[in-house]
Amino acid sequence: MKGRVLTVAGSDSSGGAGIQADIKTVTALGGYAATAVTALTAQNTLGVAGVVPVAPDFVRRQMEAVLGDIGADCVKTGMLHDAGIIAAVADCLAAMAPAVPLVVDPVMVATGGTRLLDAAAVGTLKGRLIALARVLTPNIPEAEALLGRRIAGTEAMVEAAEALRGLGAAVVVLKGGHLAGGTVRDVVVEAAARYVLESPRIETRHTHGTGCTLAAAIATGLAQGMAMRAAIERAHDFVQRAIRAAPGYGKGHGPLNHGHGIR
Repeated sequence: MKGRVLTVAGSDSSGGAGIQADIKTVTALGGYAATAVTALTAQNTLGVAGVVPVAPDFVRRQMEAVLGDIGADCVKTGMLHDAGIIAAVADCLAAMAPAVPLVVDPVMVATGGTRLLDAAAVGTLKGRLIALARVLTPNIPEAEALLGRRIAGTEAMVEAAEALRGLGAAVVVLKGGHLAGGTVRDVVVEAAARYVLESPRIETRHTHGTGCTLAAAIATGLAQGMAMRAAIERAHDFVQRAIRAAPGYGKGHGPLNHGHGIR
Protein backbone atom coordinates (compact mmCIF):
# COMPACT_ATOMS: atom_id res chain seq x y z
CA MET A 1 0.00 0.00 0.00
CA LYS A 2 1.36 3.39 -1.00
CA GLY A 3 1.42 6.47 1.19
CA ARG A 4 4.84 6.53 2.86
CA VAL A 5 6.20 10.07 3.19
CA LEU A 6 9.69 10.83 4.48
CA THR A 7 9.78 14.43 5.65
CA VAL A 8 13.18 16.07 6.10
CA ALA A 9 12.72 19.27 8.08
CA GLY A 10 13.17 21.15 11.33
CA SER A 11 11.31 20.56 14.57
CA ASP A 12 8.84 23.20 15.76
CA SER A 13 8.48 23.01 19.54
CA SER A 14 5.07 24.70 19.34
CA GLY A 15 3.73 21.97 17.07
CA GLY A 16 2.36 24.27 14.39
CA ALA A 17 4.91 23.94 11.61
CA GLY A 18 7.92 21.86 10.57
CA ILE A 19 8.16 18.16 11.32
CA GLN A 20 5.17 18.28 13.66
CA ALA A 21 2.86 19.85 11.07
CA ASP A 22 4.09 17.39 8.46
CA ILE A 23 3.36 14.35 10.63
CA LYS A 24 -0.12 15.66 11.46
CA THR A 25 -0.90 16.41 7.81
CA VAL A 26 0.32 13.09 6.42
CA THR A 27 -1.56 11.18 9.10
CA ALA A 28 -4.78 13.16 8.67
CA LEU A 29 -4.73 12.39 4.93
CA GLY A 30 -4.23 8.69 5.49
CA GLY A 31 -0.50 8.39 4.81
CA TYR A 32 2.42 7.17 6.89
CA ALA A 33 4.97 9.76 8.07
CA ALA A 34 8.64 9.10 8.75
CA THR A 35 11.13 11.85 9.58
CA ALA A 36 14.68 13.10 9.41
CA VAL A 37 15.14 16.10 11.71
CA THR A 38 17.45 18.82 10.38
CA ALA A 39 17.28 21.28 13.27
CA LEU A 40 15.73 21.87 16.68
CA THR A 41 13.95 25.15 17.25
CA ALA A 42 12.67 26.79 20.40
CA GLN A 43 9.61 28.66 19.18
CA ASN A 44 5.98 29.48 19.76
CA THR A 45 3.34 31.57 18.05
CA LEU A 46 5.25 34.76 18.90
CA GLY A 47 8.49 33.78 17.18
CA VAL A 48 11.67 31.72 17.14
CA ALA A 49 13.84 31.97 20.26
CA GLY A 50 16.65 29.69 19.08
CA VAL A 51 17.83 27.21 16.46
CA VAL A 52 20.23 24.28 16.89
CA PRO A 53 21.10 22.54 13.59
CA VAL A 54 21.69 18.81 13.34
CA ALA A 55 25.03 17.70 11.88
CA PRO A 56 24.71 16.93 8.14
CA ASP A 57 26.08 13.41 8.56
CA PHE A 58 23.43 12.61 11.15
CA VAL A 59 20.67 14.01 8.92
CA ARG A 60 21.85 11.62 6.25
CA ARG A 61 22.00 8.73 8.73
CA GLN A 62 18.36 9.35 9.66
CA MET A 63 17.36 9.30 6.00
CA GLU A 64 19.39 6.17 5.29
CA ALA A 65 17.79 4.38 8.24
CA VAL A 66 14.28 5.13 6.96
CA LEU A 67 14.92 4.58 3.26
CA GLY A 68 16.86 1.37 3.88
CA ASP A 69 14.04 -0.23 5.85
CA ILE A 70 10.59 1.35 5.57
CA GLY A 71 11.20 3.11 2.26
CA ALA A 72 9.29 6.10 0.90
CA ASP A 73 6.76 6.79 -1.84
CA CYS A 74 7.52 10.52 -1.66
CA VAL A 75 10.10 12.69 0.09
CA LYS A 76 9.30 16.19 1.32
CA THR A 77 11.87 18.74 2.48
CA GLY A 78 11.33 21.83 4.60
CA MET A 79 13.79 23.75 6.76
CA LEU A 80 17.32 22.61 5.83
CA HIS A 81 19.27 25.39 7.57
CA ASP A 82 22.61 25.32 5.74
CA ALA A 83 24.54 24.17 2.67
CA GLY A 84 26.02 21.13 4.42
CA ILE A 85 22.61 19.73 5.26
CA ILE A 86 21.30 20.43 1.75
CA ALA A 87 24.26 18.60 0.23
CA ALA A 88 23.79 15.63 2.58
CA VAL A 89 20.10 15.39 1.69
CA ALA A 90 20.78 15.63 -2.05
CA ASP A 91 23.54 13.01 -1.87
CA CYS A 92 21.34 10.59 0.05
CA LEU A 93 18.42 11.01 -2.34
CA ALA A 94 20.67 10.46 -5.35
CA ALA A 95 22.10 7.30 -3.79
CA MET A 96 18.99 5.73 -2.25
CA ALA A 97 15.85 7.29 -3.76
CA PRO A 98 16.61 8.66 -7.24
CA ALA A 99 13.18 7.70 -8.60
CA VAL A 100 11.13 8.78 -5.57
CA PRO A 101 9.24 12.05 -6.17
CA LEU A 102 10.56 14.99 -4.15
CA VAL A 103 8.50 17.94 -2.89
CA VAL A 104 10.70 20.90 -1.92
CA ASP A 105 9.31 23.60 0.35
CA PRO A 106 12.14 26.18 0.26
CA VAL A 107 11.81 27.37 3.85
CA MET A 108 13.98 30.46 4.30
CA VAL A 109 12.44 32.79 6.89
CA ALA A 110 10.00 32.16 9.75
CA THR A 111 6.74 34.08 9.91
CA GLY A 112 8.21 36.31 12.61
CA GLY A 113 11.28 37.15 10.52
CA THR A 114 13.91 34.72 11.86
CA ARG A 115 16.14 33.39 9.07
CA LEU A 116 15.87 29.60 8.83
CA LEU A 117 18.27 29.14 5.90
CA ASP A 118 21.76 30.61 5.76
CA ALA A 119 21.95 33.24 3.03
CA ALA A 120 25.04 31.53 1.67
CA ALA A 121 23.09 28.29 1.20
CA VAL A 122 20.56 29.63 -1.32
CA GLY A 123 22.82 28.75 -4.25
CA THR A 124 23.22 25.20 -2.95
CA LEU A 125 19.46 24.89 -2.53
CA LYS A 126 18.94 25.96 -6.14
CA GLY A 127 21.71 23.86 -7.63
CA ARG A 128 21.53 20.68 -5.58
CA LEU A 129 17.92 20.23 -4.44
CA ILE A 130 15.48 22.27 -6.50
CA ALA A 131 17.05 20.68 -9.55
CA LEU A 132 15.76 17.31 -8.26
CA ALA A 133 12.26 18.47 -7.29
CA ARG A 134 9.09 17.02 -8.70
CA VAL A 135 7.26 19.91 -6.98
CA LEU A 136 8.55 23.25 -5.64
CA THR A 137 6.24 25.21 -3.30
CA PRO A 138 7.63 28.71 -2.57
CA ASN A 139 5.69 31.65 -1.23
CA ILE A 140 6.22 35.11 -2.75
CA PRO A 141 9.18 36.18 -0.54
CA GLU A 142 10.91 32.83 -1.10
CA ALA A 143 10.39 33.03 -4.85
CA GLU A 144 11.76 36.59 -4.84
CA ALA A 145 14.85 35.41 -2.94
CA LEU A 146 15.39 32.54 -5.36
CA LEU A 147 14.98 34.71 -8.45
CA GLY A 148 16.44 37.98 -7.16
CA ARG A 149 13.49 40.10 -8.28
CA ARG A 150 10.18 41.46 -7.06
CA ILE A 151 6.89 39.73 -7.84
CA ALA A 152 3.72 41.84 -8.01
CA GLY A 153 0.42 40.46 -9.26
CA THR A 154 -0.80 37.24 -10.84
CA GLU A 155 0.85 37.79 -14.21
CA ALA A 156 4.20 38.32 -12.52
CA MET A 157 3.58 35.17 -10.48
CA VAL A 158 3.10 33.12 -13.66
CA GLU A 159 6.34 34.52 -15.10
CA ALA A 160 8.16 33.82 -11.83
CA ALA A 161 6.83 30.25 -11.67
CA GLU A 162 8.05 29.68 -15.22
CA ALA A 163 11.48 31.00 -14.25
CA LEU A 164 11.56 28.74 -11.18
CA ARG A 165 10.79 25.75 -13.40
CA GLY A 166 13.96 26.73 -15.22
CA LEU A 167 15.89 25.74 -12.08
CA GLY A 168 14.85 22.14 -12.68
CA ALA A 169 11.61 21.64 -10.76
CA ALA A 170 8.98 19.80 -12.81
CA VAL A 171 6.06 21.62 -11.18
CA VAL A 172 5.97 24.94 -9.34
CA VAL A 173 3.19 25.89 -6.93
CA LEU A 174 3.74 29.59 -6.22
CA LYS A 175 1.67 30.67 -3.23
CA GLY A 176 0.17 34.14 -3.38
CA GLY A 177 -0.94 34.72 0.19
CA HIS A 178 1.56 37.55 0.70
CA LEU A 179 -0.05 39.68 -2.02
CA ALA A 180 -2.82 42.10 -1.06
CA GLY A 181 -6.45 41.52 -1.94
CA GLY A 182 -9.57 39.70 -0.85
CA THR A 183 -8.80 36.69 -3.05
CA VAL A 184 -5.71 34.54 -2.58
CA ARG A 185 -4.31 33.07 -5.78
CA ASP A 186 -1.83 30.21 -5.99
CA VAL A 187 -0.25 29.78 -9.42
CA VAL A 188 0.61 26.28 -10.64
CA VAL A 189 2.93 25.79 -13.61
CA GLU A 190 3.65 22.38 -15.09
CA ALA A 191 5.25 21.43 -18.40
CA ALA A 192 1.90 21.28 -20.21
CA ALA A 193 -0.47 23.10 -17.85
CA ARG A 194 -0.95 26.49 -16.23
CA TYR A 195 -3.73 27.12 -13.74
CA VAL A 196 -4.66 29.25 -10.75
CA LEU A 197 -6.23 28.06 -7.51
CA GLU A 198 -8.33 30.79 -5.91
CA SER A 199 -9.81 31.07 -2.44
CA PRO A 200 -11.33 33.91 -0.41
CA ARG A 201 -8.84 35.42 1.99
CA ILE A 202 -9.55 34.24 5.52
CA GLU A 203 -9.04 37.11 7.94
CA THR A 204 -7.15 35.42 10.75
CA ARG A 205 -3.82 35.49 12.54
CA HIS A 206 -3.82 31.69 12.76
CA THR A 207 -1.71 30.79 9.72
CA HIS A 208 1.43 29.33 11.31
CA GLY A 209 2.62 26.34 9.29
CA THR A 210 0.48 26.81 6.19
CA GLY A 211 3.44 26.33 3.84
CA CYS A 212 4.64 23.17 5.58
CA THR A 213 1.11 21.83 5.59
CA LEU A 214 0.51 22.45 1.89
CA ALA A 215 3.78 20.80 0.84
CA ALA A 216 3.21 17.82 3.14
CA ALA A 217 -0.32 17.40 1.81
CA ILE A 218 0.90 17.43 -1.79
CA ALA A 219 3.60 14.91 -0.88
CA THR A 220 0.98 12.65 0.70
CA GLY A 221 -1.17 12.74 -2.41
CA LEU A 222 1.76 11.84 -4.65
CA ALA A 223 2.80 9.08 -2.24
CA GLN A 224 -0.72 7.67 -2.47
CA GLY A 225 -0.55 7.58 -6.27
CA MET A 226 -2.77 10.58 -6.98
CA ALA A 227 -2.36 12.53 -10.21
CA MET A 228 -0.43 15.77 -9.80
CA ARG A 229 -3.35 18.19 -10.18
CA ALA A 230 -5.59 16.13 -7.92
CA ALA A 231 -2.89 16.02 -5.23
CA ILE A 232 -2.37 19.79 -5.42
CA GLU A 233 -6.08 20.60 -5.35
CA ARG A 234 -6.74 18.29 -2.40
CA ALA A 235 -3.80 19.86 -0.54
CA HIS A 236 -5.11 23.36 -1.26
CA ASP A 237 -8.54 22.45 0.09
CA PHE A 238 -7.02 20.75 3.15
CA VAL A 239 -5.11 23.92 4.08
CA GLN A 240 -8.18 26.13 3.68
CA ARG A 241 -10.22 23.88 5.94
CA ALA A 242 -7.39 23.68 8.49
CA ILE A 243 -7.18 27.48 8.65
CA ARG A 244 -10.94 27.85 9.12
CA ALA A 245 -10.92 25.26 11.90
CA ALA A 246 -7.87 26.71 13.69
CA PRO A 247 -8.14 26.18 17.46
CA GLY A 248 -7.11 29.74 18.36
CA TYR A 249 -4.04 28.84 20.40
CA GLY A 250 -1.26 31.30 21.21
CA LYS A 251 -0.85 35.06 21.32
CA GLY A 252 0.72 35.44 17.89
CA HIS A 253 0.55 33.54 14.60
CA GLY A 254 -1.41 30.54 15.81
CA PRO A 255 -1.43 26.97 14.42
CA LEU A 256 -3.92 25.34 12.09
CA ASN A 257 -6.19 22.45 12.96
CA HIS A 258 -4.64 19.60 11.00
CA GLY A 259 -7.15 17.14 12.41
CA HIS A 260 -10.20 19.05 11.22
CA GLY A 261 -11.48 16.10 9.22
CA ILE A 262 -10.85 13.49 11.92
CA ARG A 263 -13.72 12.57 14.22
